Amino acid sequence: MISTVLVANRGEIACRIFRTCAESGIRTVAVHSDADENALHARVADLAVRLPGAAPAETYLRGDLIVKAALSAGADAVHPGYGFLSENPGFARAVLDAGLTWIGPPPQAIEAMASKTRAKQLMGLAPLDEAEVTEADLPVLVKAAAGGGGRGMRIVRRLDELPAALEGARAEAASAFGDGEVFVEPYIEHGRHVEVQILADTHGTIWPLGTRDCSLQRRHQKVIEEAPAPGLPAALTEELYALAVRAARSVSYVGAGTVEFLVADGRAHFLEMNTRLQVEHPVTEAVFGIDLVAEQIRVAEGRPLDPEPPRPRGHAIEARLYAEDPARDWAPQTGTLHRLAVPAGVRLDTGYTDGDPIGVHYDPMLAKVVAHAPTRAEAIRRLAGALETAAIHGPVTNRDLLARSLRHEEFTSARMDTGFYDRHLPELSAPATDPHAPLAAALADAHGRSRFGGWRNVPSQPQVKRYALAGEEHEVHYRHTRQGLTADGVRVVHADARLVILEVDGVRRRYDVARYGDQVHVNATRLTALPRFPAPTAQLAPGSLLAPMPGTVVRIAEGLTEGNPVTAGQPLIWLEAMKMQHQISAPVTGRLTALHATPGQQVEPGTLLAVVQEPSS
Repeated sequence: MISTVLVANRGEIACRIFRTCAESGIRTVAVHSDADENALHARVADLAVRLPGAAPAETYLRGDLIVKAALSAGADAVHPGYGFLSENPGFARAVLDAGLTWIGPPPQAIEAMASKTRAKQLMGLAPLDEAEVTEADLPVLVKAAAGGGGRGMRIVRRLDELPAALEGARAEAASAFGDGEVFVEPYIEHGRHVEVQILADTHGTIWPLGTRDCSLQRRHQKVIEEAPAPGLPAALTEELYALAVRAARSVSYVGAGTVEFLVADGRAHFLEMNTRLQVEHPVTEAVFGIDLVAEQIRVAEGRPLDPEPPRPRGHAIEARLYAEDPARDWAPQTGTLHRLAVPAGVRLDTGYTDGDPIGVHYDPMLAKVVAHAPTRAEAIRRLAGALETAAIHGPVTNRDLLARSLRHEEFTSARMDTGFYDRHLPELSAPATDPHAPLAAALADAHGRSRFGGWRNVPSQPQVKRYALAGEEHEVHYRHTRQGLTADGVRVVHADARLVILEVDGVRRRYDVARYGDQVHVNATRLTALPRFPAPTAQLAPGSLLAPMPGTVVRIAEGLTEGNPVTAGQPLIWLEAMKMQHQISAPVTGRLTALHATPGQQVEPGTLLAVVQEPSS
């Protein structure tokens, strides 16, 4: 029997595994980088071991250090979570060679399926030869052979884009998974991403635990997932089950795994098999009423599954909450997560707690919010409502995008595909602006001052406050009177530092207010308090390229030096932030008059990277 589990991972998945272990009476061991010393997963485990020496982005790829940590902490089993080394057969072998129990599939099964190129060959398919791609093959997808999560993937629509796509995908895959191998395959434009969860024991039983639809994706990374996949014909569902079981049997699979497909024109196209627990596993847990982590542990202990899986019940949907700005090319955000709270009735899986910092080294996912209900429509409504009313105080997130996506007619009618955000991103990422949020913020701030007799016997000029909201400046006016705080056009029913109630056209509206420095959250609206007399801003040269996010300069275009001519859209600089590479391109055709960025440089948002000057007319 397993008594102590080390989780070779961090963040949300480590915390989620620890929760099941605690419920099962199993002791837990966390590992952490220096950047994660005070992270939630390191705090909630029974024991925590620092992984020394490596840079934060590489720490959780050091299998040798992780095995050593397991032995020194007295663990007798290792769970890899997802990402990092979870699909690395060498790491699985190292764990077993150290006399530890591996809570995952056999190394040979990982080896057969972890490389997507070998997995396709095993299923009778073959990727394209990158040297032989022609115009007739376009569009194609460059894809990392190892790992997942959208890293190391590029869509190529023109042949001249292929070399740069291959180079960028290799660099990103090597950084995320320690393996830079990539391959090329046809890109199916408007398919649905459908997958089958499987669970297999050491006695030959394989459960196909339903389907999931994961079609809503950004940058090939899933955003909203649900179980079961809606609207699939029964015959196609049975075909997907059969293919998933066939894939598992072909490699003598053991444990939890997922077989992924693109479904288009009523046909299933095999993508890959993920030999690990998926990020979206909670929707399957909700529908089947099981704990997949607990089942993984039982299987690792050699216990058999029942002959048949449990029967599914209802519908579940999961939304991934990211610290990112969808309106700015999904730019990751950093800062302090001051508060994260969702209403009762939904599941929250997270690796953060109130007051935790969100750094630049790891994936920007803050949490997964999951709703389960008897029907799909009820699950959609429950999850959308929970997101809209959740308290999420801190950096910009994709919360509004998620709620709008769930309520979009294309999603509610189950007509979505993987091109959903290509079609609808502008409308879904437009800023949500409550016109009375700035006034509510001002009245809450003024409450403290009103206690000291701010009103006068004679009429006076109104008080003025300014806020930035969705890139625009809003100025609001109010007065201190004998009757309390007043404002034109509304009736102030109540105002204190945390709650403002306004009556607008006979309708009362409640505004919950929280302030952290100059950051103000009013319900779901995020404001920035501006000084009354703004300081003069520095003037930037036209054509200045600024860092859009905190990160590391990983590459400068080959041969690029000051004085070079450049064309509009030409890639110049690559930043890496939260394990993804972001390309900075020339905004205009002209000449590079300044290049301040250097490889390895750490930059903050707004750092001047380069200047491109247009030719004078």
